[in-house]
Amino acid sequence: MRGLSSGMKVALVDAAAMALAVAVVAGLIAAFGSAGAQRVATHAGLLLVSVVSLQLFSGNTGIVSFGHAGFAGIGAYVVGVLTMPAAIQATALKNLPALLAGYQLSLGTALLVAAGIAVVLGLATGAVLMRLTASSASIATLALLVIIVTVLVGAREITRGSQPFYGVPRGVGLATATAAAAIALILARLFRDTRTGRMTRASADDAVGAAAIGIDRRHGVLASWTLSVVGAMLAGGLTAQYIGAFKPQDFYFDLAFETLAMLIVGGLHSSLGALVGVGATTLLIEVARRLEEGGSFLGVDVPPVFGFTEAVLALAMLLVIWRRPEGLSGGHEMELLRRLVRLRPPAPAPEPEGRPAAAMLSTRGVGKRYAGVAAVADVTLALPTGQVTGIIGPNGAGKTTLINLIAGQAAPSSGGVYVDGAPLAGLPAFRVARTGIARTFQNIRVFPHMSVLENVMTAAERIEPDALAAERAARRELARLGLAERADRLAGTLPYGERRRLEIARALVTRPSFLLLDEPAAGMNPVETDALMVILAQVKRERGLGIVLIEHDLGLVMRLCDRVAVLDHGRLITEGPPAAVRADPRVVEAYLGSRSSARALARLSEQTQ
Repeated sequence: MRGLSSGMKVALVDAAAMALAVAVVAGLIAAFGSAGAQRVATHAGLLLVSVVSLQLFSGNTGIVSFGHAGFAGIGAYVVGVLTMPAAIQATALKNLPALLAGYQLSLGTALLVAAGIAVVLGLATGAVLMRLTASSASIATLALLVIIVTVLVGAREITRGSQPFYGVPRGVGLATATAAAAIALILARLFRDTRTGRMTRASADDAVGAAAIGIDRRHGVLASWTLSVVGAMLAGGLTAQYIGAFKPQDFYFDLAFETLAMLIVGGLHSSLGALVGVGATTLLIEVARRLEEGGSFLGVDVPPVFGFTEAVLALAMLLVIWRRPEGLSGGHEMELLRRLVRLRPPAPAPEPEGRPAAAMLSTRGVGKRYAGVAAVADVTLALPTGQVTGIIGPNGAGKTTLINLIAGQAAPSSGGVYVDGAPLAGLPAFRVARTGIARTFQNIRVFPHMSVLENVMTAAERIEPDALAAERAARRELARLGLAERADRLAGTLPYGERRRLEIARALVTRPSFLLLDEPAAGMNPVETDALMVILAQVKRERGLGIVLIEHDLGLVMRLCDRVAVLDHGRLITEGPPAAVRADPRVVEAYLGSRSSARALARLSEQTQ
C-alpha cells in the first residue's frame, strides 16, 4: 500500500474487514441456518445495500434523504421489465410500449442499464438539490419520493399501476445479496476517504469554513447524491429479482422509514453505522414480528398487535437518538489499522520552495450597509505581500465585516475589493479563496467531526497533486503550529487555543498570497501568544505572504505589524507605522469608550518613550 495516504490505508483495511464479516456471517447462515433464516439474511443483505447507499449521501453531506426508497422502486421496475420472460410479459404487460418490450436480459445486463439510468436521474435531480440548504434539500427529497411513487402508480402500461407487478425471475439469493452488500460497504468506506469524500464531509461540518479554503459544496453534494442514487436503484433491482412481485407502495414511506431508522440506529456518519444498524434492527424486527402475530409466550397468550413492528422500530430509533445521538457505532469507522498496528505516518513535506509573486490586495471605497446602518463605510486600503497589516478599533468598529468583504463572505454595498487590479466583489467565498486569499474566523470554524489531520489535509488537497502529498503538507503545517501529536484526534475535542492554531495551520497549507487572521490570539495565554507571534513572523519572512491581522491584543499588534489601520464606526480614521498610529489623537479618542483599551494604548506609549 505504498504511495497511499494514511487515511486510505485505514479505509482499505476497514472495508476488507466489513466485507469479510458479512461474508462469514452469510456463510454460517448458509451452512447451518434454516430456510427461514436464509431468507431473513438475504433480505437483510439487500436492505444493507439500500442503507449503505443512503449513508453514502446523508452520512457525508448531513442532508437526510427520504427519496432513496423511490429510486429503489424505479430500479425494481427497470430490472423487472428488462428481465421478464417474453411469454409472461405478453400477458402481464399487454400494453407495454414496444420500445420496452421483449428484452429478457440477464440480471447483470439489466443492472448495468439501471445504473446508467440512475446516473442520468441522479445528475438531473442532484443539479437542483445541490443548490438547496440542508433542510430545504431534505424536504425536496421527500417531494421526490411522492412524485416518483405517483408516477409509478400512474404509468399503468409499464408498472400495472397499484396492482402487483409479477413475473420477474427470482434469480437473487443469499450469495448474490451478500456479494452486493460487501461491494456496497467497500465502496462507501473508500468514498469517505477520497478527496471528494473529505471535501463533502468538511462542507457538511461547516460550509462557511469549507468555502474559506476553496471548497464548492455543490460538487460534493452532486457526486455523493448521484452515487447514492445508483446504489439505491441497484438495490431495488436486486430486490425485484428476490421477491418476484411488488407494488409501488412497497417503495414508499414504509421503506423510507425503515432504511432511515436503521441508519440512525447504527450511526448516520459511518459505513460501519450502516452495517451495525441493519444487523441490530433486523434482529429487533424479527422478534417484534413474532410478537406482532400473537401467540403464547412464556405461558402467556398474547393477541396480535397490528403495527407493533413499526412501533418498536420507531421506539428504538428514539431511544438511540436520546441516549446515543451518534448511533450505536458512535458515528466512527473501525479504523482497525490505527487500533491494532502502529501506523507509521509519512514524513512531513519540506517547506515549499520559492515565494508567491509580489501582489497587492486592495479595497477601494468599500462599504457595507445592513438595514440602513453602515457597518463599513468608504474604506480604501492597500495590503501588499511581504507586510503585516494590523486592523484595530473599538468593538463594533467594522473590523470583522471588512475581513468578510475581502474574503467574499459578504458582498459590498459600495466600492470593491481587488487583487492586482482584478475585482473580487461578487465572487463566492470559495472562488475568492482560490485567488490566494486564506482566512481564519473570529468564531472558530474547524470541522469538528473530522480529525485534526483531515482538517488540514482537506485544504491541502486543493493544491497538492495527490492525497499522499496533501497529507505530507498537512503534517508540515501541524508540526509548525505544534499540533503534530494531535493529528489523529477529532478536531472538536481540542482545547480552544489548539483549535485556533489548527485553523491557522489549515489556512497556511493552501500556500496563500494573503492570510487574513481574525483575532488569532483570542483564548491563548501569554506564552501561546508569544509563540504564535514568532510563527507568524517566520511565515512572513520565509514565504513573503501578506498578513492582515485583526487583534485586540494591542501589544501583539504593535510588535508584529509593519503598518496599522484604525477603524471607528466603520470608517478608516488613520493608518501608518505602529508608532505614529499609537500617538495619533484620533486613535486615543476612538478608544476612550473602552477604558481597558485606552489604558493599553497608554502603557504602550509609555513603554516606547
